[in-house]
Amino acid sequence: MMRCIQLAKNGLGTTYPNPLVGSVIVHNNRIIGEGWHHRSGTPHAEVNAIQNVENKELLSESTIYVSLEPCGHFGKTPPCADLITSYGIKKVVIGISDPNPKVNGKGIQKLLNAGCDVVIGVLEEECNNLNKRFFTFHQKKRPYILLKWAETKDGFIAPNNSQRSSDKKPVWITNDYSRQYAHKLRTEEQSILVGTNTVLYDNPSLDSREWHGINPVRIVIDRNLNIPKNATVFNDVAKTIFITNKKASNIGSNIYETVNFSEDLTRQICDIVYRHGLQSLLIEGGTRTIQSFIDANLWDEAAIFVGNKNFGEGITSPKLSGKIISEEKIKDDIVLRFKNISN
Repeated sequence: MMRCIQLAKNGLGTTYPNPLVGSVIVHNNRIIGEGWHHRSGTPHAEVNAIQNVENKELLSESTIYVSLEPCGHFGKTPPCADLITSYGIKKVVIGISDPNPKVNGKGIQKLLNAGCDVVIGVLEEECNNLNKRFFTFHQKKRPYILLKWAETKDGFIAPNNSQRSSDKKPVWITNDYSRQYAHKLRTEEQSILVGTNTVLYDNPSLDSREWHGINPVRIVIDRNLNIPKNATVFNDVAKTIFITNKKASNIGSNIYETVNFSEDLTRQICDIVYRHGLQSLLIEGGTRTIQSFIDANLWDEAAIFVGNKNFGEGITSPKLSGKIISEEKIKDDIVLRFKNISN
């Protein structure tokens, strides 16, 4: 099952809206086939694993391991449960059941009805963590939320406005390698959120240009539609959803969602992201936007990049309490990962 999880991770960032799934086929304690799901609309992990088996006659004497319950319905591809039974595979070991209402036990039932020996719940916690975005989306009806910011050693996320240059170039806190890693994070999440001031002061692209992958959908809070139309977030490298209290018509890849700013904005944003089918949300700033999600306890993980700089004064970084799950050095920067254990 650990090999299934390892294989599944190859699809991180490319399988949305589908989950990450890996599969391994074993005959006489030897792996004879393995595969993972690459992209939505392409063959599932079980299909790739079966196709990888050179001698198909061995399948009826083999055990198939899969990190997530095989599907039992017709979607963009045929049911994997039917494929497994069609090859006479008698034993199926499943990491965790699928919470998607289209699956949710139906694949397991098909296998049982066909006489398969089905084992469920192997490395269940690890399999759940593998698809934390997919599970959060289907079970909590909101995106998985990752907070991300860079701060100086003395705890500032940005300089004061008076310290900024007039050309609106970003003030970098971290090194080039940390910024490349931050772009890698963007390829792993389906959407990215910033507030108005971040766009006005830094004019960010919010794309993944420094790492190969898919650009996230940009979500920008622009209450009064004050962001100028020549801002980079209006380009067509990715779809942009503007959160506003004004009525505006959608134009091309730019979509406007009207909300009530006097009500809980964080929950309204989560509802909009969920309605657009986006399973994860990377929140990049600034302090006010990030802190609002922390205060609402609407976050799952945080990635804090601590650069080797001091500002002396400036805009203080967000404050959170959580469990440190990793600490990594990137040259002279440190990346701390936190998990929210209270939601």
